[in-house]
Amino acid sequence: MQSIQPFGPWRLCTAPMMDWTDRHCRHFHRLLSRHTRLYTEMVTTGALLHGDVPRHLDFGETEHPVALQLGGSEPADLAACAKLGERWGYDEINLNCGCPSERVQRGAFGACLMAEPALVADCVKAMRDAVCVPVTIKHRIGLDRTECYEFVRDFVGTLADAGCEVFIVHARNAWLAGLSPKGNREVPPLRYEVVHRLKRDFPALTIVLNGGITSNAQIAEQLLHVDGVMLGREAYHHPWLMADWDERFFGDAVRPPERGAVEAAMVVYMTHRQQDHAEPWSRSARHMMGLWNGTPGARRWRQVWSDHQLKDRAPLEVQQRAGAALLQTLAETSTT
Repeated sequence: MQSIQPFGPWRLCTAPMMDWTDRHCRHFHRLLSRHTRLYTEMVTTGALLHGDVPRHLDFGETEHPVALQLGGSEPADLAACAKLGERWGYDEINLNCGCPSERVQRGAFGACLMAEPALVADCVKAMRDAVCVPVTIKHRIGLDRTECYEFVRDFVGTLADAGCEVFIVHARNAWLAGLSPKGNREVPPLRYEVVHRLKRDFPALTIVLNGGITSNAQIAEQLLHVDGVMLGREAYHHPWLMADWDERFFGDAVRPPERGAVEAAMVVYMTHRQQDHAEPWSRSARHMMGLWNGTPGARRWRQVWSDHQLKDRAPLEVQQRAGAALLQTLAETSTT
């Protein structure tokens, strides 16, 4: 049996997810794991070059290590945006070559870039020349219904020649027509063996596997074959999965946090954002709805935090009401 790969910066990661992995989500995830690498939502080059840069790039110091994912296909634009990301303090610049949505395709970036490895190589070279932090790629294992290992092997090889050393590989093809983004996360078959083969063929590269992982046992199994594992929706909907990652996968002697302590820390954060930035606490609270999943009373707890009639109350008061709902369920359970 192969041994688990030595600890590296990409050993465990949470995936970039549009409308989900904003700074509030990342703050919450950092409360669960000190070492997991966190990724922003994809930010397009146009949004940075012509939009509100602080709104897109601001983040909290506690989020490190944190990576900025960019969407684009113009080398000069990507280089300028990578430079912005480095100046803002991000630890990594990641290029999206995996998103299959029609909107992204219309912008000529995302998964469709896999058909143009020479262009992606130019993008990588331009970004690497502009910044000192790592420039990485997130991509699929193929396009549409053609399952050809040589396609993804040559894609990775071309970008490795351009200087890219880290590849985050979603172990499904991207179907560019006939499937929604949701369907593209579920319908194309998972083929982990392709990602494992990439690691065997490119042993000097860092290969991170993404797609379909739902348990710590699966993470441990994949770490026998690749350098890292990235989780997306599972980490979002069942965040408590992350609570013992530091101890289990990074050898951290610090005991895992308690759920109540994590919730209390989020209340402090929400109060700060509300008082100092006039930001509704609901923008942060929506990301922790899965905190108590799998425990008695989780549904009632979520209902309290989601109650729009409480949106003008202080986060501490809402926390107390949610805690009371949990205790009520426990009491009811113990008497049945």
